[in-house]
Amino acid sequence: MELFSVFEPSRNPPLKETDSAYMFAFSDPDILMHREAGGHLSIPRLKEVSADLPGFGEPVYIGSFQGISCYCTQGGIRNLPDHYQLLNFRALYGKVEEALWLIAGYARQICDWNLNFKYCGRCGNINLTQADELAKMCDRCGLVSYPRISPAIMAAVVRDNKLLLANGTRFPNQEMYSVLAGFVEPGEALESCVRREVFEETGIRVRQVEYFGSQSWPFPDSLMIGFIARYESGEIRPDPEEIRAADWFSVSDLPLTPKAYTLAGQLIQWFKDHH
Repeated sequence: MELFSVFEPSRNPPLKETDSAYMFAFSDPDILMHREAGGHLSIPRLKEVSADLPGFGEPVYIGSFQGISCYCTQGGIRNLPDHYQLLNFRALYGKVEEALWLIAGYARQICDWNLNFKYCGRCGNINLTQADELAKMCDRCGLVSYPRISPAIMAAVVRDNKLLLANGTRFPNQEMYSVLAGFVEPGEALESCVRREVFEETGIRVRQVEYFGSQSWPFPDSLMIGFIARYESGEIRPDPEEIRAADWFSVSDLPLTPKAYTLAGQLIQWFKDHH
């Protein structure tokens, strides 16, 4: 599912709001959820949150989903009424329908942008939000700032019928293995980034780098770009600062890997389907 096939972004809220408007409220690293009878979780409504939790910031209109308005906000709320719950944002997938999960990711990035770009990065003046585009402009020096998007590559490196997987030093789960990943540097082509990151992290050189797909990853502002690459040369020598362990795995002996909704999981599923 693509975000903008189900969600219409906008900066112009309706003149009169309805009770059904959604509120995507964040309290790092969590998202506010409404807990219904039986424990079911849902995205709360603007009217409810505004009345029950005044500690959140001013709601920001971000667009509409199926004709229902969507707002986002941030706050430091911890003492919640019983019918609310703070859920780690990474755990939201599967708790709500996919469209609302995608909108929540968009809302999170807009909230972060509003928080982190309140002031001009060049002269320190307060930025003004533009009405005609998703941008902030300093009326003192004219610097225009857009929501930050940080491109990062993911690479499924294949050697014969085996896949190169690594256990990263920053992985919360020390048993988890995934494909290699890294951020794109200034002036660098995506394919060059794949070759550099794979070599820097494991000592493996690759060839035949082919585009696979992409995924917005709002933790906090990444755009993950997936590739398939073929082994060329080298032996595994993990970078100890980035990689705890790395190895070649066949379909029959894959370790614990990311879930299928992630781009990493989709790359690994591609390997399983074709090998």
